Amino acid sequence: MKISHLKKDCISVFYIFIKLTIIGIFFAGCTSTLPPLQRPVVKKVKKAKPVNKIPDYYSGGQESRPYKVLGKWYRPLAHAKGFQQQGIASWYGEEFHGKPTSSGEIYNMYGVSAAHKILPLNTYVRVRNLQNGKIIDLRINDRGPFVSGRVIDLSYGAAQKLGIVGSGTAPVEIIALGKALSNNNSKKKIYKPVDYNHGTFSIQVGAFGDRINAEKIANELIGVYKYAKIKPCVAQDKKQTLYRVIVGRCSSLQQAEKYEYLLKNKGFHDAFTIAE
Repeated sequence: MKISHLKKDCISVFYIFIKLTIIGIFFAGCTSTLPPLQRPVVKKVKKAKPVNKIPDYYSGGQESRPYKVLGKWYRPLAHAKGFQQQGIASWYGEEFHGKPTSSGEIYNMYGVSAAHKILPLNTYVRVRNLQNGKIIDLRINDRGPFVSGRVIDLSYGAAQKLGIVGSGTAPVEIIALGKALSNNNSKKKIYKPVDYNHGTFSIQVGAFGDRINAEKIANELIGVYKYAKIKPCVAQDKKQTLYRVIVGRCSSLQQAEKYEYLLKNKGFHDAFTIAE
């Protein structure tokens, strides 16, 4: 009985050894065919380009491109010959010093420059302080001021020359001069009007993708303002036609701004003045 049990035990051990050997060979074969561990390849995802928030119904270059601040659209003039304006000037300094202006330049508060809401960028203007008679010529390189009742924001350096740093604001007169021409023989700048146009000012009350909606607004306004028209224009992506509703024909910016104010009070909050 003991011998038979011993034989059975030996046979069992032999079978177990065979099984373990086969399993070891199998796993050895598997490890030889598996590739070495590698770090996963991370694909770089390109950042999406920012969507242009400026509406597609503008015309003109960068200097007269519409822009939106504090929920309001501003349409810079395409031309400014004969442009004159009176109002309150202010100045801005340390908060914006060293930061980019609307023209892309870095703002230098100690330099001589200014911000204006609708004059073309890089236009030279003559600013006269109506309180003390001081005059300075400077270039518009930024947008502003976006405070009600103010017409121009001077750099700290310009405000010093006009004598308004202490008071903070002052009544001024602004006269557009044009673009400066280089003159190596004289320190005095020469200005070129750059085909500025005294022209006609109107008010755009809206731009619609549906012509029927544009016609409804135009018909509603033509009885009041006598002049109302629809100007179709192709959007920048060339996939849509927009219908701009324009009213009024004014010979001065001041008159157009009065119409703009009236239209906004009647519910046309997106109305803004344009130079035709």
